[in-house]
Amino acid sequence: MNAPTQGQLALAAQLAGGGRRGEGAIAHVDAVAYTSDARHAAEQVRIFARAPLVIAPSALLPERNMAVPHDGFGKPLLVARDKQGQAHVFLNVCRHRGTRLVEGCEAVRTPRLVCPYHAWSYALDGSLVGLPRADTFPGLDKAAHGLRRLPTHEAGGLIWFSFNEGADFGEAETLARDFEAFDLAGQYLFRRRTHDVRANWKLIMDAFLEGYHIQRLHAGTIAPFFRDGVSTADSIGPHQRSAVGREAALAALSSNDWATLRAAITYTYQMFPGTVLVVSPDYINLMVLMPQAPDRVLVEDFMLIPEPPATDKAQAHWEKSWELLDGGVFAAEDFRACELGQQGLASGAIDRLTLGTLELGIRQFHDAVEARLAATQDP
Repeated sequence: MNAPTQGQLALAAQLAGGGRRGEGAIAHVDAVAYTSDARHAAEQVRIFARAPLVIAPSALLPERNMAVPHDGFGKPLLVARDKQGQAHVFLNVCRHRGTRLVEGCEAVRTPRLVCPYHAWSYALDGSLVGLPRADTFPGLDKAAHGLRRLPTHEAGGLIWFSFNEGADFGEAETLARDFEAFDLAGQYLFRRRTHDVRANWKLIMDAFLEGYHIQRLHAGTIAPFFRDGVSTADSIGPHQRSAVGREAALAALSSNDWATLRAAITYTYQMFPGTVLVVSPDYINLMVLMPQAPDRVLVEDFMLIPEPPATDKAQAHWEKSWELLDGGVFAAEDFRACELGQQGLASGAIDRLTLGTLELGIRQFHDAVEARLAATQDP
């Protein structure tokens, strides 16, 4: 097991001391932040079009010469790993006549991507490697007709990209040091599912920025695993890192052994703008948020486990965990609560949300959103 970072150990020490009980004053978030068409458009242009975004775990592409189509961010994308093992995010568009190269959403394993229209073919590094009747394209520079690659960065078991050619992936490297402690890059992708949630994307982020709801909303699922209020959090740039102690292992929180602490703590990373990583003791869920409208977001949930199931018993164990989290805690509880919240906010019944001292991570997140909108306003 890889060594923990000082930040991870600091959160464990805070939990051993009883966690963060909640300090400060009540805060608020304006309801219009979740309902405004103009606000949604501004977030798309000034945040999602410019910031580094997580698109998938490295485990989505466990082999070389693999590609997965991806349409969640508003443009046809292709996440690929070439024969050298390097990850890329391309526009899923043939450079000849603009045809989509790969349909669907499942992984393909092939050394070449062949356009279904005229059979122009591309290697998985994006280079144009062949075209029929090349003699009819006199003077064509094949090197200038490779797939359009977007800035891409793989670190710590995550694949990041950006629509912004000037994107800085320095924070991805900083976070990667934490993810290496969980061996995120060495995990196996057990399941993935995309949820279509009728709620604003920030309501989903809000749900993973406070533990106040765990004993209430999740009373019938995961609440017995945790003690109310034994939680803490800190920040890494605009990203937040939180930890909650597991009821059955609270006595282990004062241990210096990383394996012991891993069994006692659930770590969650809320990566700006819209990614959540939940690190349970024996498996990991990565959720990628893709806003579609003020009241609609796609959430792709990836479940990562240490190794492929070797027996029927192991398969059944992981299936049970998958259904507990993805189907129960996330879909039936968290996402449904967000949909109900969206309905309430759209009614105009309240003009602002009220946050207690156990929910101040939400205000911090919204401050980061506001800062990005203010800093990148058009002249």
